[in-house]
Amino acid sequence: MSSSLYVPADETVVLHVTHSNLKSFSTDMRFPLQTTVEAAKERLWKKCGTSVDSMCLELYDVNGIKVCDLTDNMSPLGVFSPQDGYRMHVIDLDPSSVTAGGWLEDTSLVEKYSISEDAYDKLGGTFRKFKEKLASEKPSANIVTDNYMEDLCKTIKVGDRCEVEPGEKRGVVKFVGKAGTLAPGFWVGVQYDEPLGKHDGMVKGKRYFECPPLHGAMLRPDKVKVGDYPERDPFEEDEI
Repeated sequence: MSSSLYVPADETVVLHVTHSNLKSFSTDMRFPLQTTVEAAKERLWKKCGTSVDSMCLELYDVNGIKVCDLTDNMSPLGVFSPQDGYRMHVIDLDPSSVTAGGWLEDTSLVEKYSISEDAYDKLGGTFRKFKEKLASEKPSANIVTDNYMEDLCKTIKVGDRCEVEPGEKRGVVKFVGKAGTLAPGFWVGVQYDEPLGKHDGMVKGKRYFECPPLHGAMLRPDKVKVGDYPERDPFEEDEI
């Protein structure tokens, strides 16, 4: 396709993005139609970890039929006539990529360090010792009820756009409620727009929601503000 075709300056398209190696990676991203294929790859690299040089892009329509390969790095996306709801599929060609082999998704592939309870109790300066000391000094400060912060969850629901403090990190609410593997009280699960989280929605062996690796966080409701917080466009952030 020729990149000389007219592309509207202010039009955008929302594409559903998937990845060849990361089966849980699935996100919607808005692109200006004047964004070049190369610039789109740069933005995707920050999302999924595949380097620009190792990345191939495919475009599929809403029926799952392949439209084309996005092979011309200098062409704007608009010349390929993408529409809202089309799928952009990222293919990682690097066999040694950080995304290969499931290392970013399957924690069972990572060798775990373990220590017996007796050995851990004999160690000094552990978090357990710190909590015991804190409890003995201020026992009332550690009492958290099962309904802790429940009232703050009344205005938060799954699917809400949100901003998280500190850091003004933006994302979407994926979970609201009690979390059995965490402390008592109510929690909010958030999928960040950028890889600023700690997990993929699984915390201490229990899955609370699905999201791409390193995009998930479980937070107390007082850290989450819901409202009109659209995904930040990195191209807009670079403007002066």
